[in-house]
Amino acid sequence: MTVTLRQARPRDLDDLYRLEQAAFTGDRFSRRQLWHLLNRAHALTLVAEDEVAEGEAGRLVGYGALLFRRGSRRARLYSFCVHPAARGEGLGRRLVEALEQEALAQGAERLGLEVRADNRVALGLYRRLGFRLECWLESYYEDGCAGWQMVKVLAPPAEVVERAG
Repeated sequence: MTVTLRQARPRDLDDLYRLEQAAFTGDRFSRRQLWHLLNRAHALTLVAEDEVAEGEAGRLVGYGALLFRRGSRRARLYSFCVHPAARGEGLGRRLVEALEQEALAQGAERLGLEVRADNRVALGLYRRLGFRLECWLESYYEDGCAGWQMVKVLAPPAEVVERAG
């Protein structure tokens, strides 16, 4: 599978909604939430598009959305999704690494996220990519499942150099 990453566009709304439906059984984003993410939120969304024959539209096989808060050096991986048929091929890693670069470009020094405590695959991916457990979130998801808040330092803090006077 050949996949390209690009910034999401408002016209991707229907495909993003279908991707949410295919990838999750609960805690899915509604069309309205996805619309807001694409059009109003202080956010950046990257999509992974499966390349097809020239002239045809590609199929979205994954996406990740970053939220930014004005005045904050911490970005949040707000939503992350890989189509079940595209899992296990390194797409998740590629998407997260691209999102980290986007967060750095926006001035973020830390990247935070929440993940289901029972999602061992995602927990393993995030740990391999340098995320560390930060906080346990009891009954965080709609079905009562707990979660973990995780964080990764993207850029070391500026060093303070004292000058001898």
